[in-house]
Amino acid sequence: MAAALVVELFLMASLILLLTTDAVNLVLGKKLGSDLVERLKTALLGAEALVADAEMKQFGNPSVRKWLDSLRDAVYCAQDLLDTILAKAATQKELSSSWWSPSFFINRDRDNMVDKMEGVVRRIEDLGKQKDFLGLEKIPTGSSSWRTPSSSLVKGSVYGREDDKKALVKMLNDNNEHHLSVIAIVGIGGVGKTTLAQWLYNNQEEFLKGFDLKAWVCVSEKFEVVETTRNVIKQIHGGTCSLDDFNSLQNALKGELSNKKFFIVLDDVWSDDGDKLSNFMTPFQQNGNKGSIVLMTTWEENVASAVQNCHPYFLKKLSEDYCWSVFAENASFPQSNGRAALEEIGRKIVKKCDGLPLAAETLGRLLGTKHDVEEKSKILMSDIWEFSVEKSKIIPALLISYFHLSPYLKRCFVYCALFPKDYEFKKDELILLWMAEDLLPPPKRGESLEEVGCECFDELTSRLFFTKNEGFGDYFVMHDLLHDLAIFLAGDFYCNLEELGKEEEIRIQPRHLCANLCYCSSKFHNLISEVKSLRTLLLFGNCSSSKCNIEAATWDILSKFKYLRALSFCNVVWHHGTREIHP
Repeated sequence: MAAALVVELFLMASLILLLTTDAVNLVLGKKLGSDLVERLKTALLGAEALVADAEMKQFGNPSVRKWLDSLRDAVYCAQDLLDTILAKAATQKELSSSWWSPSFFINRDRDNMVDKMEGVVRRIEDLGKQKDFLGLEKIPTGSSSWRTPSSSLVKGSVYGREDDKKALVKMLNDNNEHHLSVIAIVGIGGVGKTTLAQWLYNNQEEFLKGFDLKAWVCVSEKFEVVETTRNVIKQIHGGTCSLDDFNSLQNALKGELSNKKFFIVLDDVWSDDGDKLSNFMTPFQQNGNKGSIVLMTTWEENVASAVQNCHPYFLKKLSEDYCWSVFAENASFPQSNGRAALEEIGRKIVKKCDGLPLAAETLGRLLGTKHDVEEKSKILMSDIWEFSVEKSKIIPALLISYFHLSPYLKRCFVYCALFPKDYEFKKDELILLWMAEDLLPPPKRGESLEEVGCECFDELTSRLFFTKNEGFGDYFVMHDLLHDLAIFLAGDFYCNLEELGKEEEIRIQPRHLCANLCYCSSKFHNLISEVKSLRTLLLFGNCSSSKCNIEAATWDILSKFKYLRALSFCNVVWHHGTREIHP
């Protein structure tokens, strides 16, 4: 959300330039002093410098999360105000050319809007002053990665991967006649890519016979060609490497690989920079004996396509039964009274893992630290994203991919928090919503906005944020934990009424609302009467119930929400007389 906020702050700063134009002066006259405009610009730039650090520190820190929500709300208010100013500027140009001009009402409106602008400026300035108390820095000094580096050692049992083991061994053996095979295991964070690679690396009996040397290198987020080359050399001969320049390192690696059949694992590769990867791979491609292998693990399909010469192996989710095995191994269930109740809680927790063994391991270990049923039940009711980073390995595993998105892609991803869990959406429909919300980057010369949206969608799909729903046409879905991440990042500004608890109240004014009218028509009508600045309203479901007067609600929506950018009835079915209408 914070990176998305950076984009919005940048757009806000650009919009402020409009405040000096004749059109806006027509609305506010000379009442908006240049000092107030400069204060707003300065406050926005100051906040923009802090949000990157706040984004990383919000996990497990409610105060920082509240600060981000407050800043986001202030920016929304400022955007609403600027929209009002620009709209009034357009209408007043027409009024000023006519014989009738209600100057009394115009002057009163000007005073009101200037007061609101002053209030927004003060809010953003006050939030900037809280940085020391919250420990926020303009330039984050810590690493954006909390993930522990991997090693080649297998920890614990490997559950549910027998078919994957056989398929990978077959794939590697089938390429044994090639001089060099570069193969990638691709899968969402926490699905078990590293575990599978560790099994291969240590499988002397079935696979590693005949290799002269092997090395395991954890690459992680920052792919530096020089440092990664040095690490490969150190792993091969188990010592230090004092070489610094790239040429000497590549020649040294060439010497290590010459006339040998090698198996090199590059774990957790993120860079899709084709030039960097190609330069790094040169010693491997020019040396070594037939049957040599470089195996990569990565979340991103684009990383694999940059240098691989074999088809990637896509690792799918574990079955619920195997996830339970991982969970139970880490939960340490007692052999005493109460075991049945704890297992019942555990089974429900495993469903939340949605096939990710790392999530099952994390939650199992957390459950094992609690001492009674009540404490363990709290884990079941908790959102995994509310845990601190130190207590959860699955959070870094999924977050790293989010942090690698561009600010515009982050905004597009967070927007999907509006949909219900397991919602099947179409590519074209989602792109149209992104366009209506102005979430996409500006098109390049000769490029349409639809094409930009298609590129953003394909990029998110290649990074496995969206996956195609097999057997259901052109529909896509999100993994449950990624959907939960989007909800966490979206905060209360995005509201899905179906997932809002019966007793839960809206703590902040939502700007984006989704409602299934089959289940929550009363909630919908109640909320419509409370919200003020709605920008998105997505409606679906069968609203033939007499409790749901969709025509009256539509009139209320169109007359009340002047900031509305997207109104969708795409999946609504209602009865009009004896006829069903599918808008």
